[in-house]
Formats: sequence, C-alpha cells, structure tokens
Amino acid sequence: MVRHLRNEANAGRMLPFVIEYQGRLVGQLTVAGITWGSMCSGHVGYWVDESVAGRGVMPTAVALVVDHCFRSVGLHRIEVCIRPENGPSRRVVEKLGFREEGLRPRYLHIDGAWRDHLVFALTAEEVPEGLLSRWRRTHPSNSQNTPGASN
Repeated sequence: MVRHLRNEANAGRMLPFVIEYQGRLVGQLTVAGITWGSMCSGHVGYWVDESVAGRGVMPTAVALVVDHCFRSVGLHRIEVCIRPENGPSRRVVEKLGFREEGLRPRYLHIDGAWRDHLVFALTAEEVPEGLLSRWRRTHPSNSQNTPGASN
C-alpha cells in the first residue's frame, strides 16, 4: 500500500498524509483523484482514531490540507464524498462550510456492495482567507488542536 501511495504521489495524482496528535498517529487523510487541466480538482478521504474524535483534529487537518491544495498545489476544487449514514464525517465538512451538492447513487464499492455517497465541495474562491483561518475564526476553541503539533 505504501508503494502505491508513493507512486501515485510521485505521479501527481495523490497527496497522502498521516495525522499525528500529541506525538502519536491518530489518522490518515488523502487527496486523491487529482485532475489537472481545466478541472484542477481532487477529492479528500479521511479517517481518525475514535480516541481523538470530537476534538477538532479532523476538521483542522482537512482545513490545513485544503489550504495546501488551493495555495501551494494549485487546485481549484476539493470534493469530499461521504456515505449518508456517516454522521461524524458529515459533521467535519459541515463544520468547515463545505457545500452539499447532492447524492451519487451506488458511487463506491464498499463492504461487498455499491454504496450511495453525498458529495460536498469547496472552491478556492469560497475561502479567500483560507479554510484554516475560517475554521479557527468560527471555532476558536479548536485553534490549539493542530494535528502534527504536540500539545
């Protein structure tokens, strides 16, 4: 798996990240499906350890990565596709102000079946101040929960 992630990253199609909190690995976030040309977009997938869920770690990580994608990588649009029943993941994008665009029926094959997903999106123009800045402004109690930094 690491070899696949490295190859995709080297080809410019994926940006894999690990999430560290208080000195330990607590999650993973990947920007995949990176498309260039007139589209300049990618989609984000993530997971976080239950022990840190609800502490603002994942919204902060997503905000950091989206800012990196918009400001440094040059992407214009980021999507997050989430199974409708996945309340915790939906809360992440809702907290960050992603726009819900609709349902993608039978979008991904998971657990032996084709599963529906809701699609959420954000473009660079929607966060000119940066997503992390907006997240910290609207949720100041999470400003110190920056992944990758020891608290």
